[in-house]
Amino acid sequence: MRYAVIGGGPAGLYFALLAKKARPGDEVLLVERNPPDATFGWGVVFSEETLGALRDADYETYTEIQNSFARWNAIDIYYRDTRIRSRGHVFTGISRKVLLNILQRRCRELGVRLAFEREVHELAEFENADLIIGADGINGLVRRTLAGSLKPALTLHPTKYVWFGSDLPLDAFTFIFRRNYHGLFQVHAYPFDARTCTFIVECPEDAWRHAGLESASEAESIRYCEALFAPELDGRRLMSNRSLWLNFQTLKQEAWHAGNVVVLGDAAHTAHFSIGSGTKLAMEDSIALVDALRRHRDLAAALNDYEMERQPIVERFQEAALESASYFEQVGRYDGFDPRQFAFNLLTRSRRITYVNLTQRDPGFVRGVDTWFGAMAAGSPDGAMRLSPPPMFTPFRLGGLELANRVASQARRDLNATAQTGTGLVISQFVAVSLDGRVTPETPLFDLLYQDHLRGEVERAHQNGSRVALQLAHAGRRGSMRPSSEGIDRPLREGAWKLVAPSPIAYTPHSALPREATARDIAHLVKLFETAARAAASCSVDAIELNMGHGYLLASFISPLTNQRRDDYGGSLENRMRLPLEVLDAVRAVWERPLMIRISAGDWMPGGVELDDAVAIAAMLKTHGADLVHPVMGQTVWESRPDYRRLFGVPASDRIRNEVGIPTLADGSIATADDVNTILAAGRADLCLLDAG
Repeated sequence: MRYAVIGGGPAGLYFALLAKKARPGDEVLLVERNPPDATFGWGVVFSEETLGALRDADYETYTEIQNSFARWNAIDIYYRDTRIRSRGHVFTGISRKVLLNILQRRCRELGVRLAFEREVHELAEFENADLIIGADGINGLVRRTLAGSLKPALTLHPTKYVWFGSDLPLDAFTFIFRRNYHGLFQVHAYPFDARTCTFIVECPEDAWRHAGLESASEAESIRYCEALFAPELDGRRLMSNRSLWLNFQTLKQEAWHAGNVVVLGDAAHTAHFSIGSGTKLAMEDSIALVDALRRHRDLAAALNDYEMERQPIVERFQEAALESASYFEQVGRYDGFDPRQFAFNLLTRSRRITYVNLTQRDPGFVRGVDTWFGAMAAGSPDGAMRLSPPPMFTPFRLGGLELANRVASQARRDLNATAQTGTGLVISQFVAVSLDGRVTPETPLFDLLYQDHLRGEVERAHQNGSRVALQLAHAGRRGSMRPSSEGIDRPLREGAWKLVAPSPIAYTPHSALPREATARDIAHLVKLFETAARAAASCSVDAIELNMGHGYLLASFISPLTNQRRDDYGGSLENRMRLPLEVLDAVRAVWERPLMIRISAGDWMPGGVELDDAVAIAAMLKTHGADLVHPVMGQTVWESRPDYRRLFGVPASDRIRNEVGIPTLADGSIATADDVNTILAAGRADLCLLDAG
C-alpha cells in the first residue's frame, strides 16, 4: 500500500506512524505546508480514556507523551469575585509543540517520509497513492475538494474567541467570568506544563464590538485582555501565536470518504473547544482508521467500517460540545446566580457530569451546594444549615402553597395512587371543560359528578402529603378519538362529536375536519374555563394548570402551523396569544391560588413554535398573572418528528426560568433522582416531573 497523508498535525502524524508500524513494508508519505517547528495553539488536553487508547496503539509514543504531561484534578471557577474549586476531575495536558515533536520523531524512526514546507495544490499530485488521507483541517484542500461528496454542514457559533498563551502557572482547569461596561467576557484556561497555560478568551459579538476589538491589533487585544483579567493573571503576561478573534465552526459531514480519499480529525469533524476533545478525537480517528485497514483487505470495506465505527462516537461528542458551547454563548442568563449554584450549573452543562458524579468526585463541593440550596428554600440564604437534604427533597413555595418536595408527577387516572409515591405535587389527568372538549369518551368532564369524585381524591392525596393541581383543558381538533387502549390518535368510529379549532385543519389524515371557531365560540370557550376555575375552588385543589400545550385547543391558537386565521386571533404571535391570554385573565379573576400554565415550547416542525417564541409566550403569561410555566414539546401537529432523548424538555425550562424570571416545572424523560437533583441544583427548573415510565 502507498499512503499519502496531507497535513502534519496530530491526526496526520499519528495515522502515518501507526500505518507504518502496522505494515512496515507500506510506503507512507506525509506532506505539510508549514515547517516542522511551526505550531498554532498552545496546549492539548487528554482524558484518561484517551491515554489508554494511545497506550494500546503505540506504547513507545504513549510513554514519551506521558512523561511530558502536566496533570491536575481540579476545576477553578472565578465568578463575582469568588473562586469556587471542585476536585476529582482528572486532566492531563501537553504542549502542542512537544506533542508534534514526539510524533515527528516516532514517524522518522519507523520510516515515514516527512515532507515539510510543501504546498499541495490538487489531489492529482498523489495519483499513484492507493489511499489519500486528508488531515489538513476544516479549511484544508481535501475537505474543500470533496465537499460535493462529503456533504458538509457548518454551524457558525455566534461568540468571538481568541486563543492566547500565558506564562501563568495554573494547577487547575480555570474558568473566569468578568463583566465590564462592554459586556461579559469569559476565559477557558488550562496548564500544559509547569510554567505555561492556554488562555482562551470568549465573548458575545456585541461586547467584542463595544470594546473596539473588531479593529484591534494582536498587541491591542492582548493589552485589553491583560487589563480585564489582571486580578487572575497577577502580573503575568498573555502571549500571541497568530492569535486572531474568530467564530468557532462546528463541522459535520454525511460521509468521511470518497473513492480512495478519506478524512479524519478536523477535516472530518470539529467539536467546540469548551470540552477540549479536538485532538483526542483526531488521534482516535487515526487509531480506528488503521485498525479498519488492518481488518479488511478491500479498501472500500475498510473505509466504510471506519466511518460506521467513528461517526456515532464523534456525533455523541459533538452533541455534548454543542450543549457546552450553547452554555457559554448564553451564560449571561445565569448572571445573578450565587457562585455555588453558578459553579454547579457550569460543571453539569453538557449532561456528562451529574449530581451523583460530582458527589463521587467532590462530596464537599456538593454538600456546599446542598447547604446553600436548603438555606435558600428555608428563606435564610445567609444562614448555616448543619444537614441539608438533596435539592429534590427541599420544600418549594409557589405563591401561598408549600410543597413538601420538588418532584411532580402526572396522574394517569387515580390521583391517590399517584400521591402514594410521595411526590410533592400531583397533576391530574386531562380534565375537559366541555363535552366537545374531551379527547376520548373516557376523558373526564369537569361536571358535578366529577367534582364530587375529585374532592375525595384530593382529600386522600393531602393525607399522603401531596398537593394537587387540576389540569383543565379543551382538546380542540385532537378530540373525538378512540381510547388509548385502541391506539393513539385514532378517530372514533361511532359516537363522534363535532370539533372546533382556530382553523379548519384536521389533526391526522383520518381525523374529522374541525370547524373554525367563531367570535361566539371564542367567548363561550373563555366562559367555560372561567366557570370550571370557579367550581374548582370548592374541590380543595391546591392549584390549577391550564393546558396550552400538545396541540390541544389553546395550543392550536398559539401555533402558526394550526392557526391560519386572518382576524384579531391570528397572524402575529400577539394575536395568536389573544385567546389563551383571555382564558388566563378570566381564570385569574376567579382563582386566587397558584395558577400553572402548560405550554408547547417547541412544535418540532419547520414554521412552528420554537424556543425563542416560547420565551416570549412565557413572558406574556407572567405579565397576565401566571405563577409557573410547565413547558412541554411536540404533538402540535401529527406529522412532527419528535426527539424524545433524555431530558429533552430541560433546555426549555432553563431558558424560560432564567430569561423570563418565572418558576418552571421541567418535563421530558426525567427518569432518576440524579436527573432531578442535577436539574434543580443547577437552577434549570424549580420542580421536575418525574417520568414514571
